[in-house]
Amino acid sequence: MSKLFENYARWDIEIISGNGTKVYDSEEKEYLDFTSGIGVCNVGHCNPSVVAATETQLKQLWHTSNLFTHSLQEKVAEKLVQSSMGAAVFFCNSGAEANEAAIKLARKYTGKSKIITFNKSFHGRTFGTMAATGQDKIKAGFGPMLESFIHLPFNDLQALEKELDHETAAVMLEVIQGEGGVNPANEDFLQGIEKLCKEKGALLIIDEVQTGIGRTGKAFGYQHYNISPDIITSAKGLGNGFPTAAMIGTEKVKSAFNPGSHGSTFGGNPLAMSAANATLDIIMNADFLAEVEEKGNYLSEKLDDMFAKVPEFKGTRHKGLMIGCEFSKEVSDIVTQLRQNGLLVITAGPNVIRLLPPLTVTYEEINEALEILANTLIEQKQLV
Repeated sequence: MSKLFENYARWDIEIISGNGTKVYDSEEKEYLDFTSGIGVCNVGHCNPSVVAATETQLKQLWHTSNLFTHSLQEKVAEKLVQSSMGAAVFFCNSGAEANEAAIKLARKYTGKSKIITFNKSFHGRTFGTMAATGQDKIKAGFGPMLESFIHLPFNDLQALEKELDHETAAVMLEVIQGEGGVNPANEDFLQGIEKLCKEKGALLIIDEVQTGIGRTGKAFGYQHYNISPDIITSAKGLGNGFPTAAMIGTEKVKSAFNPGSHGSTFGGNPLAMSAANATLDIIMNADFLAEVEEKGNYLSEKLDDMFAKVPEFKGTRHKGLMIGCEFSKEVSDIVTQLRQNGLLVITAGPNVIRLLPPLTVTYEEINEALEILANTLIEQKQLV
């Protein structure tokens, strides 16, 4: 009997090794991994450059603390700032921690407490980020939530106009809701939010935990929409599997985090920074990002063509290699069968198949995944 808490509905597979897009289980079965550890291993499993950088650091120093100067933190922060609207970076360990930092910074900078988020959003599982999340299932059983979080319909600018006032500290959202179903925001909606925030003195926070670090074909997802937020958060893909995260803020909010206002024991540790530095060297490149966008368009078009023959198919939504395929029925049986046939994918809600392959996936691997998917649908008598 397991001595672990049973808060994960684990698959009956143990992955023990990986290389690029391929992973292998304890029975030596090979899988195409179109989950990337839920959008984490953006440059592939055991990427040689990331491995080499982390191994070198492993032999030098693992940890000191943030009492000391960290030149590698400065180097990674510079790359993040150069690739975004930011001027300053705070390093931590997870997306939830980055979002907590963003919430604290917004409240401290503005002196206000009200924060507006959206239905179907997901921002984390700490009490602050759980309160920010617009999904009741995440909050069930934990008692009263923290106050001052307001949840509104996504892509409804009218509802926001009625709620956003001079008492609002920030509006916080994902430009594409990942856990909520791969739901993209409308450009008019996002630009409207930015305008209202400026009018009312509120900050605009973009949660880039899943959409950032090249996943959508841009350095960060907000860059598709001609907006400039005050704060963005990043995690998942930043360390390519080594736990690390960042909150990035503009020059105007920088002074609100003075010494002692916020901190993290392990945030920005040398091992995490070595992994992040090597990862960013690969991803923050115009040619690499353009190729991510091209691969995403190719995969999405092929999926649309295939699923058009499936009566329950409702459509594909994507930016870069963040793809959701929606059906009018639950898709857990398809996901299970795909796993048995050697293709790992996940869901985003009960009726959306979510594909998050490594950004380094090859066209050959994309075609191989499409073949497995077609054969699986034929097996289930959904495709003829």
